[in-house]
Amino acid sequence: MSNTPAQPPADYPGKTLGIVGLVLAIITPLIGLIISAVAQSQSKKAGYPNGLAKAGVIVGSILTALGVIFFIIYIVIIVAAVNSGSVSSY
Repeated sequence: MSNTPAQPPADYPGKTLGIVGLVLAIITPLIGLIISAVAQSQSKKAGYPNGLAKAGVIVGSILTALGVIFFIIYIVIIVAAVNSGSVSSY
Protein backbone atom coordinates (compact mmCIF):
# COMPACT_ATOMS: atom_id res chain seq x y z
CA MET A 1 0.00 0.00 0.00
CA SER A 2 1.46 3.34 -1.04
CA ASN A 3 0.96 6.72 0.53
CA THR A 4 0.74 8.63 -2.75
CA PRO A 5 -2.60 10.37 -3.32
CA ALA A 6 -4.73 9.41 -6.28
CA GLN A 7 -4.06 11.56 -9.30
CA PRO A 8 -7.00 13.61 -10.63
CA PRO A 9 -7.95 12.91 -14.23
CA ALA A 10 -5.83 14.88 -16.70
CA ASP A 11 -8.79 15.57 -18.96
CA TYR A 12 -12.47 15.86 -18.38
CA PRO A 13 -15.08 14.58 -20.84
CA GLY A 14 -15.66 16.96 -23.70
CA LYS A 15 -12.49 19.04 -23.25
CA THR A 16 -10.80 18.04 -26.50
CA LEU A 17 -14.10 18.05 -28.35
CA GLY A 18 -14.73 21.56 -27.01
CA ILE A 19 -11.44 22.80 -28.47
CA VAL A 20 -12.20 21.15 -31.82
CA GLY A 21 -15.73 22.58 -31.76
CA LEU A 22 -14.49 26.12 -31.12
CA VAL A 23 -11.96 25.95 -33.97
CA LEU A 24 -14.56 24.50 -36.33
CA ALA A 25 -17.11 27.12 -35.24
CA ILE A 26 -14.78 29.74 -36.70
CA ILE A 27 -14.02 27.80 -39.91
CA THR A 28 -17.36 26.05 -40.55
CA PRO A 29 -19.89 27.51 -38.12
CA LEU A 30 -22.70 24.95 -38.38
CA ILE A 31 -20.44 21.93 -37.86
CA GLY A 32 -18.59 23.71 -35.06
CA LEU A 33 -21.89 24.58 -33.40
CA ILE A 34 -22.99 20.94 -33.42
CA ILE A 35 -19.66 19.61 -32.12
CA SER A 36 -19.48 22.29 -29.42
CA ALA A 37 -23.02 21.44 -28.28
CA VAL A 38 -22.05 17.75 -28.01
CA ALA A 39 -18.91 18.66 -26.03
CA GLN A 40 -20.91 20.90 -23.70
CA SER A 41 -23.44 18.13 -23.13
CA GLN A 42 -20.71 15.60 -22.34
CA SER A 43 -19.04 17.96 -19.87
CA LYS A 44 -22.33 18.85 -18.22
CA LYS A 45 -23.20 15.16 -17.72
CA ALA A 46 -19.78 14.59 -16.12
CA GLY A 47 -20.17 17.66 -13.91
CA TYR A 48 -17.34 19.70 -15.40
CA PRO A 49 -17.60 23.24 -16.75
CA ASN A 50 -16.44 23.61 -20.35
CA GLY A 51 -15.89 27.25 -21.29
CA LEU A 52 -14.41 26.35 -24.68
CA ALA A 53 -17.51 24.40 -25.66
CA LYS A 54 -19.74 27.26 -24.52
CA ALA A 55 -17.65 29.71 -26.57
CA GLY A 56 -17.94 27.36 -29.56
CA VAL A 57 -21.72 27.27 -29.22
CA ILE A 58 -21.89 31.07 -29.03
CA VAL A 59 -19.49 31.69 -31.94
CA GLY A 60 -21.10 28.95 -34.03
CA SER A 61 -24.58 30.31 -33.40
CA ILE A 62 -23.67 33.88 -34.28
CA LEU A 63 -21.71 32.97 -37.42
CA THR A 64 -24.39 30.52 -38.59
CA ALA A 65 -27.08 33.18 -38.15
CA LEU A 66 -24.97 35.74 -40.02
CA GLY A 67 -24.37 33.23 -42.81
CA VAL A 68 -28.10 32.60 -43.17
CA ILE A 69 -28.83 36.34 -43.20
CA PHE A 70 -26.17 37.02 -45.85
CA PHE A 71 -27.43 34.11 -47.95
CA ILE A 72 -30.99 35.48 -47.84
CA ILE A 73 -29.77 38.97 -48.78
CA TYR A 74 -27.75 37.48 -51.65
CA ILE A 75 -30.79 35.61 -52.99
CA VAL A 76 -32.97 38.74 -52.71
CA ILE A 77 -30.39 40.79 -54.63
CA ILE A 78 -30.11 38.16 -57.37
CA VAL A 79 -33.90 37.89 -57.72
CA ALA A 80 -34.25 41.69 -57.80
CA ALA A 81 -31.53 41.96 -60.46
CA VAL A 82 -33.13 39.28 -62.64
CA ASN A 83 -36.59 40.84 -62.30
CA SER A 84 -35.36 44.33 -63.11
CA GLY A 85 -33.78 43.17 -66.34
CA SER A 86 -30.34 44.51 -65.45
CA VAL A 87 -28.80 41.11 -66.10
CA SER A 88 -28.13 40.82 -69.82
CA SER A 89 -28.11 37.52 -71.65
CA TYR A 90 -25.66 36.69 -74.38
